[in-house]
Amino acid sequence: MNTISNLQIKRSTWQTAVILTLGFWLSSSMLLDWVIMPSLYFSGMMNESGFAAAGYTIFWNFNRLELLLAAIAFTSVMAMSKTRSNWRLDNIFLSCLLLTVALLDTYLLAPQMCALGSNLTLFTANAIDKTMSLLHSSYFILETLKLLAAGVLLHHCWQQSDMKNEYSQ
Repeated sequence: MNTISNLQIKRSTWQTAVILTLGFWLSSSMLLDWVIMPSLYFSGMMNESGFAAAGYTIFWNFNRLELLLAAIAFTSVMAMSKTRSNWRLDNIFLSCLLLTVALLDTYLLAPQMCALGSNLTLFTANAIDKTMSLLHSSYFILETLKLLAAGVLLHHCWQQSDMKNEYSQ
């Protein structure tokens, strides 16, 4: 009468950590990039004089959170690579890429955009627009790279979990 299922999800703590970290990171990045920033743009806040400082405050906090999440993902992937013999080397590369993107966003792009945005003058507006467009393009490319790398790494970790469950049955 009672059926006992022997299907159990057996994930290591590191695998759970990387899956939860990447899931949270992907969702919060998409929320910031596709909901919060476009709503600020369409509401006209980008034309306000204090937008550069407000934008820097938002990105200062978010970039520090991204650094923490990248460090957790990198540590988890490195720990899993030591405990599993069939762990893929490209997962280490992807986690290293995520950490690099977070470092570039935090310590290179965000401070440059803030400094450029807070120094608007009438005489150099054209040069600032070109430089700001270049910085925004760089940020967009890094953000796309981050989302792709995090998605692929999340897929690899999830797939590794499913393969382990198939073998344990």
